Amino acid sequence: MEESGERISREEKKQRSRRRILDAARDVFFRDGFMLANLDEVAMKAGVAKGTLYRYFESKADLYVAVLAENGMAFESKMQEAAVASGPVLERLHRIGEFYLAHWIEHREYFQIFWAIDNQSLIGGLPDDALRDVSKLWEGCLEVLKGVLDRGVADGELAECDTWEVSYILWTMANGLIQSEFIAPRKELRRRPLQDVYRDAIDTVVRGLARNEN
Repeated sequence: MEESGERISREEKKQRSRRRILDAARDVFFRDGFMLANLDEVAMKAGVAKGTLYRYFESKADLYVAVLAENGMAFESKMQEAAVASGPVLERLHRIGEFYLAHWIEHREYFQIFWAIDNQSLIGGLPDDALRDVSKLWEGCLEVLKGVLDRGVADGELAECDTWEVSYILWTMANGLIQSEFIAPRKELRRRPLQDVYRDAIDTVVRGLARNEN
């Protein structure tokens, strides 16, 4: 029993150390970007030796992707739950949109780290293999949305369309509106609260997809 307790204790310590490293890395990457982020500082903030950090993550790029992937997998799982819920396809598309906005409101810092990939002044030279890993996270979420659209077309609720392209349009539109919160001129031009414009934008696209029975 004591050996089992010791083993559990060691495992818990490993998990706690990894958790502290990820939390510290998220803060440093968000503040400094990938190129300027200092792993010495990450280790110090996490309360571990730098050698310990490298036992969990092989490189800075590996750590960066781990920060994104951790939340990304949970996000995709929750998005899948919204997608498979019962109801007409149009309601499910609205439900996914509402989930996406709510997730951003609750995890703004995480979204900003993701968006930093599009800004070379923040991200610098992230290795190609790390970028591919991040792209896979995005692709998984788009596949979930595409699946809802494919089912809607197959059931006759939606008109024939390029469902991947529509998924990409919806995703890009949602991100663009959300990012307007951080850019004063765009926020001013929006004039109305984000939630209102966001819902109207999704409704406009969704209504355009609905099959006209007349």
